[in-house]
Amino acid sequence: MVGKVVIVTGGNSGIGLETAKNLADRGAKVIIACRSRNRGETAKLEIIKATGNTNVHFELLDLTSLRSVREFCSKILKTEKRLDILINNAAAGGLGNGKTEDGLHIGMQVNYFGPFLLTCMLIPLLKSSAPSRIINVSSLAHKYGELNFENLNMEKYWSDYLVYANSKLYLNLMTLELSYRLKNYNVTVNALHPGVASTNIFRNIPSNILRNTILVLINFLFQDSWEASQTSVYLAASPEVINVSGQYFSNCQQKKPSKLSQNQELAKKLWLETEKLVNFTLPV
Repeated sequence: MVGKVVIVTGGNSGIGLETAKNLADRGAKVIIACRSRNRGETAKLEIIKATGNTNVHFELLDLTSLRSVREFCSKILKTEKRLDILINNAAAGGLGNGKTEDGLHIGMQVNYFGPFLLTCMLIPLLKSSAPSRIINVSSLAHKYGELNFENLNMEKYWSDYLVYANSKLYLNLMTLELSYRLKNYNVTVNALHPGVASTNIFRNIPSNILRNTILVLINFLFQDSWEASQTSVYLAASPEVINVSGQYFSNCQQKKPSKLSQNQELAKKLWLETEKLVNFTLPV
């Protein structure tokens, strides 16, 4: 990874931190993007100390604000000569039913609408840096998502779990459509299920009892963050997937996602509707 530039959203904790640390250890220039300056700077220093790689940087990115996404991308496009790997890792659960300043459901924006805009705005740099890779951290929960074009912004009905499941389903469909749009540019796009890991993704659940119960079960039954980061690292660094695009992975192996996730017609329609919601059209 020496000479390569990597962006990891949510690279300040959990799976994102372990992913960023691993890629820094391989010699990459790593930019961790998150909304907390304090946590971001702390994570940067932790990665530098653990790897000896001083080419680790923090940039402010708040996915609840499309303005912040645009400012982040504008800065990257001005300051970076190349971008080899974009890892859309940041996500959150239990954010409730509020709307952002952009009029979008907060959970859907953090997990899907924000990463969509971020990716689209960085595509020119990814194209000019080809061969390059886009990696979308999805979830097995996508299989419980539904695609209702009358409720993309979760205004008719919602639940925290449905918001999370839908956002991951939409990420899979984004992966499918984007792989088609980039097939002639040597830019690959893949999605992955990292496994259920002991992270702080559910820290926003308001009920202390429910939140603590979930975290105890996760800590007892499932992977640690290092284990859960390995598929992201595999898709970022392995020569085995250099020409693989539009696919879904788990445990470093290609898997079949839900039938909805494989529907090219729905993926295209969702893409066009999402462009309207984030007010950005990717040039063909």
